[in-house]
Amino acid sequence: MKRAGTTLGLSLAIAMGVVACASMSGGGRDHVARAVQAQGGTDAMAKVKTISQKGTERQWAPEQSAVAGGEMRFANQATMESVTDVTMRATRTDWVRDFQYPAPNKFTFSEVVTAQAGYVAGIDSGGRTRQSRESNPPAHTMSGLRLAASQRELVRTSPLLAFEMQQNPDRVSAAPDVTVGGVTYKAAAYRVGAQTLTVMFDPATGLPARVRSLDYDNVWGDVTYDLVLSDWQVVDGVRVATSRKYELNDRMIVETKITETKLNAPIAADRLQIPAAYLTGAPKPATERVPYQWVLRRQFIGAYLDSDAPSYDTRASPGLRMVQLGPGVQHVVGGSHNSLIVEMKDYLVVFDAPVSDWQSNWTLSAAHAKYLKKPVKYLVLTHHHMDHTGGLRAYAADGVTIVTGKGTAEHWKRVLAAPFTRNPDMASQDLGRTPIVEVADKWTITDGQRQVEAYVIAPNPHADGMMIGYVVDQKLGFVTDIWSPGAPLGDKLNPLQASLVAGVKKAGIQPTKFAGGHGSTADYATLTALDGK
Repeated sequence: MKRAGTTLGLSLAIAMGVVACASMSGGGRDHVARAVQAQGGTDAMAKVKTISQKGTERQWAPEQSAVAGGEMRFANQATMESVTDVTMRATRTDWVRDFQYPAPNKFTFSEVVTAQAGYVAGIDSGGRTRQSRESNPPAHTMSGLRLAASQRELVRTSPLLAFEMQQNPDRVSAAPDVTVGGVTYKAAAYRVGAQTLTVMFDPATGLPARVRSLDYDNVWGDVTYDLVLSDWQVVDGVRVATSRKYELNDRMIVETKITETKLNAPIAADRLQIPAAYLTGAPKPATERVPYQWVLRRQFIGAYLDSDAPSYDTRASPGLRMVQLGPGVQHVVGGSHNSLIVEMKDYLVVFDAPVSDWQSNWTLSAAHAKYLKKPVKYLVLTHHHMDHTGGLRAYAADGVTIVTGKGTAEHWKRVLAAPFTRNPDMASQDLGRTPIVEVADKWTITDGQRQVEAYVIAPNPHADGMMIGYVVDQKLGFVTDIWSPGAPLGDKLNPLQASLVAGVKKAGIQPTKFAGGHGSTADYATLTALDGK
């Protein structure tokens, strides 16, 4: 929400000031005691002061699929080296991450996580940290949201998790048995700050088998997020899991292989230090309303901005705002993802519901204030990806009709029928009866004064059912992802841009400008000038 999902081993429960106690009995604690014994025993685990691990990782992006609800896109593969000083309560992970989606890219960087702060910086070819804000990614302190997500995942992935639970019985409580894939696990609940992890134990060995959190997903609502542990090996008398897989609602989205583990190897102190210039004023870990899945999974594709803004990815310091593009046409910008509001005689049409219901509620409030409480009658979704649809529920609760591209209506019916009791931005309610219009080719709405259209862009390399919007009287288009108006152009059209140009020709429309779901606005002629080059 960072790479936190697999960063290695920090004793953050101790960092939170929990008082140790050796007495363990009942309330799930007997399962914990058995797990500690299976991993090597209390004495062996208590001797572990540092943990060094190397490994490889692969990640998939489930809501960036080509087809709505379809096969996940492969996001990236990585190598990593991680060191943890249990006494200092600090972990550093060095990453080389090769992104395949949304475009080939390589990030070489380190993350340092302590109980108080987090730090991210690039690494040069000699393995030295680059304290440059120009590096990729630029050096910066973690946002409070990212730090909280990183800390949670460090607890989850720690080889000392069972030992920490044993040492902190006041945070351990009974949990009902959990059945997954036909296997029934004994379980214990472990409180970590405001979060509770459900630790499930292998019925045969007693070892921790799954560590579950109950999260909120912007598309699928209430979800289970499980770390699955297997392939245990003994290192200096302590059993350590060398296979770690993350499952989102039982679908694997992260696969980690630990290739080397060393216990109690010396660690240079400066490897775990956050530079003073970054430590001063660094955000503390967020304690509420943490959108864990957004924070973690945006990192899968290298697109997380590390923001503490309530819309989770606000770029500009003024925050969200409306920019008038013409009479009755507002571009909602100021974050990383934009919407378009179009005024009709008696109602409004909105294109895209990006990021979160918080952002959608802001947009709805701003639109009602600007246009004298005219209702939003239609929400047009350009495509199904989570970053442009994560605020869908706020509009559905406001009574809109959803307009979506060919082949996606059934997907949205399933999404809107899913429970969302853990949504941080709105109360749960029944949205299963939200009307949905699926567009085969072209959608048109008119009030006798203004006509608004949407066109399916097919084929395109980004998403099946992709649509663009068009405000006829303004000759203004709205496009998401296949072109970001205002961004620098190359010397020829890329495949995404080419699909837009071909789609506009097929539609027979004549836009003079486009507003973007990303970026700003630009003359369409700047794009068509590259056509044929």
